[in-house]
Amino acid sequence: MNNQPSSAEDSSRRRPGDAPGETWVETLTLSGTPAEEPAGIAGTLSKNIAISLARVLVNSLIALVLPAYLTHHMQANVYGAWVLILQLGAFVSFLDLGVQTAVAKFVAEYDAKADQAGASRFASAGLAITAITGLIGAGLTLILAWQVPRLFHAMPVSLYRDVRISVVLVGTSLAFGLVCSIYSAVFLGLQRYLIPTGIAILNRLAFSIAILAAVFLHGSLADMGITVAVVNIFTGLLQVGAWHRLVSRIRLSLSLVDSTSLKQMLRYCLLLAIWMVGMVCVSGLDITIVGHYAYEQTAYYSIATLPTNFVIVIIGSILGPLMPASSALSTSRSPFEMGSILARATRYSTLLLLLTGLPLIVYGFPILRLWVGPVYARQSLKYLQILVFANILRQLCAPYATMVAATGKLKEATAAPVLEAIVNLASSVYLASRFGAIGVAYGTLIGSLVSISLHFAVSMRFTYNTVTIAGTRLFLTSILRPTTVALPSLLLFATWHISPQSRYGVKLFAIWLISTILCAWFGSLTREERSKLESLAKSRLKRFAVSST
Repeated sequence: MNNQPSSAEDSSRRRPGDAPGETWVETLTLSGTPAEEPAGIAGTLSKNIAISLARVLVNSLIALVLPAYLTHHMQANVYGAWVLILQLGAFVSFLDLGVQTAVAKFVAEYDAKADQAGASRFASAGLAITAITGLIGAGLTLILAWQVPRLFHAMPVSLYRDVRISVVLVGTSLAFGLVCSIYSAVFLGLQRYLIPTGIAILNRLAFSIAILAAVFLHGSLADMGITVAVVNIFTGLLQVGAWHRLVSRIRLSLSLVDSTSLKQMLRYCLLLAIWMVGMVCVSGLDITIVGHYAYEQTAYYSIATLPTNFVIVIIGSILGPLMPASSALSTSRSPFEMGSILARATRYSTLLLLLTGLPLIVYGFPILRLWVGPVYARQSLKYLQILVFANILRQLCAPYATMVAATGKLKEATAAPVLEAIVNLASSVYLASRFGAIGVAYGTLIGSLVSISLHFAVSMRFTYNTVTIAGTRLFLTSILRPTTVALPSLLLFATWHISPQSRYGVKLFAIWLISTILCAWFGSLTREERSKLESLAKSRLKRFAVSST
């Protein structure tokens, strides 16, 4: 959402003869010949996307390695306690409320006008807001630590002391990091992604090494909390030091805050905050609810959420470039053209969601067994299948939400995430109290159905003048058509649903994989798109052959 290029910036990255915005339309429509070497703003954007994807790759590898080690070296009830510690601490991070995004946006705008004083005022306003939310977060952490026995009454009493210590340490260090994140936001606004992304990657690597070392040395949960707090504080100070050394021309000081910039920041963050609160209710409270109503299933449920989050992160990374592209294109393209772009983006996104999610649904058991062992695989499979399906549903409208945010129409589409959050939270709590952890998974599924229904029935009517496309057409051509890729998986429904551990042979997997790829190629893509992809692949191979010789 941050760093949206202006019309002038967009025009600077067009090639001679391109229509306005053609560079990104080619990305969405697979049109044209292989692009020339990026230059200027396009080159910066491409580099920043690559850096972001590198961060996703590192985080994904850590998300695979760390749980695999911890589940084999910690008891399930202790691992479940550690997962709850991290989630309670993460509540502090949600208090960002879009401030980092807002700082990056305003710094980018004022720096483009060579107004360092203006950029400094808004960056300082962001610092003031996060200083307040950081203190609130620290206080919230103390309350949560105090209430641990009441929140998780089924947790072994012997764990309460260490859990409380870790919650305080992790939460307060994240509150400190929340304030320090504004220093990284300045880098983002200046289009210098390498520094903050490098620090973020360092944080994840140091976090993983510290946790692995603590567990290897048979440390307690309190020891693990201490190591995490040290890592968070160190990387927070690193952000401040990087700002001071490299971009201190954008000043950060509470003395620079004025009422005008503060009010403008708060207005911009308000809608972002509503959407973020909705996200917390959808995916930020699920493990906590499980811990409260079915503590013994916490570890298994948390394992099921990790592959699901991986799918979401991949889609988010792919759709990231759509945000600034849509912002720029909206200034030169008609609402009908924007609707056509949305149709193609949704179709490609739906296809990618299914290709990444179906293996987890159909072959979830062998994947989990290879990753975390047979015990966790048997316990986590039912949660994994429901959560992956639920998140495929709710992500179907991710391209629409991205384009709506880019074109400044968040307010018109706010009903869907708000009602999804309410329904998700209410149904998860109710069903968890009746059926345990599986109820939380079904609550997520119910919320996803509400979200996609409201986007089609309500939101698209209010944004029709900005992104003009009939909901029926979008559903039939961009969502229903790509679902043909799921036909081989549906034919195997009895197998993956009833007896996943006994019927997954290599031959069956090969048949499923080949038939799924054929359905994607012939069913989800048009003849024109297949032809263009073939031409693009041949051109890339030819260029590679020439360069290698």
